[in-house]
Amino acid sequence: MKKLISTLIIALLSINCFSQNLDEIVKKHIDAVGGKDNWAKVKSIKTTGSVKANGADIKIVMLQVDKKASRQDIAVMGMNGYNILTTTEGWSYMPFGGQTKPEPLTPDDVKKSQDELSILPDFLTYKEQGKKIEYIGKDDVDGTECFKIKMTNKEKKEVTYYIDPSTYYIIKQTSKDTKDGKEYENTSSMSNYKKLDGGIVCPYNISGGFGEMEIVSMEINPKIDEALFKIAK
Repeated sequence: MKKLISTLIIALLSINCFSQNLDEIVKKHIDAVGGKDNWAKVKSIKTTGSVKANGADIKIVMLQVDKKASRQDIAVMGMNGYNILTTTEGWSYMPFGGQTKPEPLTPDDVKKSQDELSILPDFLTYKEQGKKIEYIGKDDVDGTECFKIKMTNKEKKEVTYYIDPSTYYIIKQTSKDTKDGKEYENTSSMSNYKKLDGGIVCPYNISGGFGEMEIVSMEINPKIDEALFKIAK
């Protein structure tokens, strides 16, 4: 009996230790990217960048109004497309993909995409969005032994973040999703973090299966016309 009690105590202490370590990692990451107070002041962002993919140079402009709306304008091969998402509806127009007119998102897609409307870093919003996080050890990312934290949303979609212990920046993330009954994984790498107006910090280089994206500029709290989040009737 004494051995059983001792084993239980050790197990409980170990669980508590992992919890404390996880909380510490999350806090240091939030501090590294500017802190909760600075991010709370960010209500809108305009991002301009370019993506190199399959030999093409794609120009992108992203507009975000926190928890309200987002828009991505994409210019490639002399054509212009866009994605729009609001709290109630969304549209996609990709002429280079064969679309001849804007197509509405399904109500289910709009619902599942609502978390994307948040401007704040994922580790600042995961609790209010009903997500859970779990420390799952360490792993090597190009010679850096990173902390691994798995985040799972209410639909059981998983994202794993790799955090550099020297900077507490996220330098890689992988996500698992299911489409047409098949599970697939997306991987993105982040680098070249820069401090912006108001003290927040963001990566200026992001690469993944979509190609390599380089941020040219990020404007914090610009005035954005709400008409940009609607399409002409």
